[in-house]
Amino acid sequence: MTLSHSPVVVAAEPAAALAGTVAEAADLAGRGLAGLTRALGALRPADKPLHPRGTTFAAELTRHRSSDPIGVPWLDQAGTDQVLVRLSRAVGLPGPLPDVAGLALRLRRGQTRYADLLLASTGWNPVSRHLLLPALGSDAPMTSLLPYRSPAGPLVVGARPRRDDATRFTLSWAMVGGHWHPFADLTLTDELRDGADVSFDPVLNPLPGLEQYNWVERVRGRSYAAARRSR
Repeated sequence: MTLSHSPVVVAAEPAAALAGTVAEAADLAGRGLAGLTRALGALRPADKPLHPRGTTFAAELTRHRSSDPIGVPWLDQAGTDQVLVRLSRAVGLPGPLPDVAGLALRLRRGQTRYADLLLASTGWNPVSRHLLLPALGSDAPMTSLLPYRSPAGPLVVGARPRRDDATRFTLSWAMVGGHWHPFADLTLTDELRDGADVSFDPVLNPLPGLEQYNWVERVRGRSYAAARRSR
């Protein structure tokens, strides 16, 4: 009698192989980013190897009610969050020179928990929103670069500064490959003098209702750990 493999087992083998390949690639990328972080920390004496200098603000995030909810209350529902925002440049080059711009946002979740969002200057279309690009001006778009897991599928979060007001940003989300959905207005209110020591980490402090993919954690986790050790 001839024995045949179960279709379920046969179908699972390629999926497992693909998952293993993705994990290996993520580990490789994570080690590369961690090495770069350590190298910058060794070459340049600064409190932070990346985004060494920045300006911290108290800010207000006003979220709008979505007409097309995706199952993430923080993106779907109206509300107001008092947040902390840090604007910075990745390498710390002087202002006239192009550098990767960064926007870090922290919102409080209860008495002792936080949620962090890190955005960096990229393009805005479905492809370039996943590519780091040096900012050539103050109106550069910024995105989370890597996707979050949501009930509706993988999505990215982005921000664009208002052309008429440097203290205001429009926050949007987009499914990978899809178009942008504005969901909130961010307004910087007061510059803070004591915010330099805040350490943002979207892996340890995920956004409410959104999860980090395992491969994203592998890419980012090593770099963030290296940055914390260098401080």
